[in-house]
Amino acid sequence: MTERDFALDVVRRLQSAGHVALWAGGCVRDELLGLVPVDYDIATAATPVQVQSLFRRTHSFGESFGVVEVLGPRDAAGEWLKVQVATFRTDGRYSDGRRPDAVVFSTPEQDAQRRDFTMNGLFFDPVARTLHDFVGGRADIAAKIVRAVGNPVERFAEDKLRILRAVRMAARFGFALDEATAAAVRAMAKQVAVVSAERIGEEFRKILTHPNRVAGFRLLDSLGLRVVVLPEVADADEAATRLGRLPNCVEFPTAFATLLVPLPREPAANVCRRFRLSNDEQATILWLVEQSRRVAELATWPKSRSYPILADERIRELVVVGRAIAGPTPQLDDLERLLDANAADAFNPPPLLTGDQLRAEGFAPGPRFKSILAAVRAAQLDGEATTSAEARAIARRLWECAP
Repeated sequence: MTERDFALDVVRRLQSAGHVALWAGGCVRDELLGLVPVDYDIATAATPVQVQSLFRRTHSFGESFGVVEVLGPRDAAGEWLKVQVATFRTDGRYSDGRRPDAVVFSTPEQDAQRRDFTMNGLFFDPVARTLHDFVGGRADIAAKIVRAVGNPVERFAEDKLRILRAVRMAARFGFALDEATAAAVRAMAKQVAVVSAERIGEEFRKILTHPNRVAGFRLLDSLGLRVVVLPEVADADEAATRLGRLPNCVEFPTAFATLLVPLPREPAANVCRRFRLSNDEQATILWLVEQSRRVAELATWPKSRSYPILADERIRELVVVGRAIAGPTPQLDDLERLLDANAADAFNPPPLLTGDQLRAEGFAPGPRFKSILAAVRAAQLDGEATTSAEARAIARRLWECAP
């Protein structure tokens, strides 16, 4: 069973119990666009208690907002199928610019009016195969327009993140913002600063990892949002050029590092911390930023300098960032040929001398111990030591010569 099949079964059961139940929002939009929805959401006249009474396995994580997660069987990949079922509602005041203070259960028509954009305000009955459009979403999809539901200033005041989402939606689908929505984004751009760093970062992540990232970034800049969410990137045109050289499918750390390349390490680190990125993502981004400035020279370096970088699991991403910076270059072509011609472990051969072996030779651990091991490793990579005996001889010589 697929998630679509399960979402259809959930609607059938709700309707059989006498409740209006419809697919809602993004899944309806995506099916109209001929896309495969990421997930399916269901809107219903049933209350959370009624929903839970109809299904054996449920999880109530947003009951105050009328949301219940219904769990189904496992799919072909062994993952549990699940859909969110939300009671039709209208929202009260958004005093924090993020979520409503209270909700009131309502009708499909009223529920559609609280949604962000007309393309996301559609409902579909998968049993009767009928579309319910109370906000003109179908026409806007046909016209390739992102339009806020009702007054865009009011929609954005309710949730300031919608200002960024308008740009992401336009870029994702190759749509244009309608004039009133674009004007509201431009006028309210600075208010995005009140949104939590995590939520801003998540929207930015989705923009940068989409093939239409350049359009999204340029739209952020033209509407005054780029200087709010990423003021450190001073040259927006050059940044967009770098993004345009990235392949369609790219991981977020690679795309983000491409933007941050001109920054020194500490400002780049500050940006990563502000976006509350994970430690692993921060480490990858900063490594890519630092190494990208000399990636084109790697093939000409001594092996003792280049091999530790070439052996790193992030080396392919580093080449991608290097191409984004410089475009096609013979040096990067040479580097890729080198990577293609060698397995990863060719750049990280087993050491000729380990710390345990050095101690067994009578060397006492101390400040010089690590530097001698590093020197022996460099000699090995550069071909100056090819056997364990030669490695031990170099270690003894360094130990005896050092003051």
